[in-house]
Amino acid sequence: MKTVIYLLLSFLVAISLNAADISGTWTGNLSVQGMNLKLNFNIEKNGDLYSGTMDSPSQGAYGIKASKVEVVESEVLFEVSLGGIVYKGIIEDDFNIKGNFMQGGQQFELNLTKSMEKSTGPNRPQNPKKPYPYISKDVSFKNETDNILLKGTLTLPEKGSKFPAVVLVSGSGAQNRDEEIMSHKPFLVISDFLTRNGIAVLRYDDRGTAESEGDYSIATTYDFVNDAKYALEFLKLQPEIDKENIGIIGHSEGGVIAPIIASKDNQINYIVMLAGPVLSGKDLMILQKYKIEEQMGVPKEVLEKNSKIFREAYDILTDSNLDLTSLQDSLSKHFDKAYSGMLPSEDNKSIVQQITNVWWKSFIALEPSKYIKNVKTPILALFGSKDLQVPAQENIELLEKLREDNKLDVQIKQFDNLNHLFQECNTGMPNEYAQIEQTISPDVLEYIKNWILKQKN
Repeated sequence: MKTVIYLLLSFLVAISLNAADISGTWTGNLSVQGMNLKLNFNIEKNGDLYSGTMDSPSQGAYGIKASKVEVVESEVLFEVSLGGIVYKGIIEDDFNIKGNFMQGGQQFELNLTKSMEKSTGPNRPQNPKKPYPYISKDVSFKNETDNILLKGTLTLPEKGSKFPAVVLVSGSGAQNRDEEIMSHKPFLVISDFLTRNGIAVLRYDDRGTAESEGDYSIATTYDFVNDAKYALEFLKLQPEIDKENIGIIGHSEGGVIAPIIASKDNQINYIVMLAGPVLSGKDLMILQKYKIEEQMGVPKEVLEKNSKIFREAYDILTDSNLDLTSLQDSLSKHFDKAYSGMLPSEDNKSIVQQITNVWWKSFIALEPSKYIKNVKTPILALFGSKDLQVPAQENIELLEKLREDNKLDVQIKQFDNLNHLFQECNTGMPNEYAQIEQTISPDVLEYIKNWILKQKN
């Protein structure tokens, strides 16, 4: 779910002009609100062109590609267009660059030192290593509704035929087919485990991400529903697949997409909701904010005030027929008044822009329960007790009521001490994800596998 806005977003390709050779690894510490964030810039030169990647070890982000690297005489420029990030520096000598990091109207001093060691990524012991003991092939399928080509990977057991099969649907935020986050690859780990145990798996890059076409920035949950529908149609056409034993595994937002599809498609044989929201989008976002701030030690009276302010903001968002400019102006005035003018203008602007983007507006209005109650096929709903993004207790309570009122075939399981990614954790905070070596609890993998194999007719 979209709760944490990381300072570093994404880097793409690179260019260069004639100047000093700055190839190598450059390291610096960015000081933001009393915290030190280590950054590594890994620069390579090919002829007159530079290419580069950046690491943020504390965020578990490694090998992020750069959008632009320019060197003119002694001046260095790094740009990240997607994140609105700009770094400008002056080469002082062969080992030092003095400069500033800019984002969102703010500027921070960031001096880089050339390192003699190449940056390495974090340890992710569950990531499978090739060669795989199964068939793995790149595939593509078209979303005919939006006329975009989506690309992914289909894994098939090496022996046998008519395999049970699942489509993996990722959570919010533009992610590749592995649902990669902070160097974790949950969908790669899940697909590897299931395929080793006789279950075929299709996973794909989100639209506008990695190799898939489309524009992620203007898409809503319902657009992602269409993508998943075409993934299912593609899977049904594969000769190795048992067409009467196909399901969806959705994580987080994907856990909403799964019941939306299953509520209208009787050919779906089962769905697995991994930390799938049951509460309304509005209630979930307010609860999510409350839980994370509570874990941060924010006083109860502040938590309650924030919840009231954001509920009122979301009411404005969902009840308003204003155009975007007028809506943003109305929300800006709301936050200014609610916080008695103490909210910095840049923060006010940032919040308003975030909650008025097309995805957020759509998600706030979403009511998962109206879809879940109409699902006729078996549902497996898994939650982590320390999940702060889709808190277990509140979502389980509503799901149990839906099950009772609508006589749903729902199996609910809460795993102790697991977070939103189903990692064994201490706090459940999103900033802990990167520090944990485990990508997903083996107990969760085993539970999913056993349940799916029981669904076979």
